[in-house]
Amino acid sequence: MSAYEAVIGLEVHAQLSTKSKMFCGCSAAFGGAPNTHVCPVCLGLPGALPVVNARAVEYAVRLGVATECTISNESVFARKNYFYPDCPKDYQISQFDTPLCEHGLLSIENDAKQIRIRRIHLEEDAGKLVHFEGKDYSLVDFNRSGVPLVEIVSEPDIRAPQEASEYLQKLRSLVRYLGICDGNMEEGSLRCDVNLSVRKHGSQELGVKTEVKNLNSFKQVEQAIEFELERQTKILESGGRVTQDTLLWDPAAKRASVMRSKEEAHDYRYFPEPDLRVLRATNALISNVRSSLPELPDAKQKRFVSEYAIPAYDAHVLTGSNDVADYYEAVVAAGADGKAASNWIMGEVMRELNDRKIEIGELSTRISPVELAELIKLQSSGDVGSTGAKAIFARMANTVRVVVHDSVKISESVKLLVKEMDLQQVSDNSTIEKEAIAVL
Repeated sequence: MSAYEAVIGLEVHAQLSTKSKMFCGCSAAFGGAPNTHVCPVCLGLPGALPVVNARAVEYAVRLGVATECTISNESVFARKNYFYPDCPKDYQISQFDTPLCEHGLLSIENDAKQIRIRRIHLEEDAGKLVHFEGKDYSLVDFNRSGVPLVEIVSEPDIRAPQEASEYLQKLRSLVRYLGICDGNMEEGSLRCDVNLSVRKHGSQELGVKTEVKNLNSFKQVEQAIEFELERQTKILESGGRVTQDTLLWDPAAKRASVMRSKEEAHDYRYFPEPDLRVLRATNALISNVRSSLPELPDAKQKRFVSEYAIPAYDAHVLTGSNDVADYYEAVVAAGADGKAASNWIMGEVMRELNDRKIEIGELSTRISPVELAELIKLQSSGDVGSTGAKAIFARMANTVRVVVHDSVKISESVKLLVKEMDLQQVSDNSTIEKEAIAVL
């Protein structure tokens, strides 16, 4: 066992699912031809003035309330100054010393551990550099410039790669439940940077911190932490000193390389944004947001255990996605046993989603909750064996059709499919005995 332990904090950027950008009316939709979702404001042209997106503020408050943060009635936007080709104004409008939300919590490991959230603040995204292999130049697409983000900064309470991955998965599930972000890491809607230092077990002092960027999957977060923990430990064990650097993760090589020296806050020369007034989140807004929150993952997980008599592990998996949880409840409501439905969804349904790389909504157009419930009931009654039931499921999953919403017709359609595929299971002993005698 190593003499050193990791001290980890995550900075997570979630792109808010607003129709327009943070400070202008341009479309915030993903994609589009380069530099078509732009205007003088998000291009930083002289004389253009920003206007705050009220829906983005509401979404940020929604996340702050859900993570038990203190919501500031007054917060201030600031200019974060840095010079990079994808930053058209040469500064980013963010929040610094007065964030919108502070001092929150997010539980992991079935509530056994709480990760403190230092702050959640609003800011705008930068543009995107487009690189070309073998070329000595890059192009800039400003479509993403000005898209609203919330940055969620945790305290350094994480100690292991698995804890970091679970925290990030929990956060992704939460923003999707709240309807404020689609959580698509491949498209960059949810991005994570890892801050990591090491210290000897039992020590309370923090070591020199590095930041690893360019992480767009849970697996990459774990791999980056494992790599950086090993790298820093080797440096210290050999008598060297860790330098405060920003590293870039290479997913193909599964290693990080130094990109630049890590900045401090004073390097960005923050100062209040002179073109924006103090942002006021009224008590009425906070109260309205609090009363309109949906059932959140932790509460839903506990309800599933008590209401459907399934294990906590099953409930944890099923409530990871609100859409999957809704599908499960619809299957049970259609008459399937709670545990049997859980087994099917965690098994065949999840496998189908992963293999096809689709969401549950797309699969439900092929296998409705009522159809899956009917299949589960046929298997439970012994009319269809487990192998036969899986074959029927696969047949339905591969058949594109318009789903009939009449439950009687759906029930009959599944039974007809059983007959068509000749998968009726005979359980009557006398019938089986006659067949056996005939064969002998």
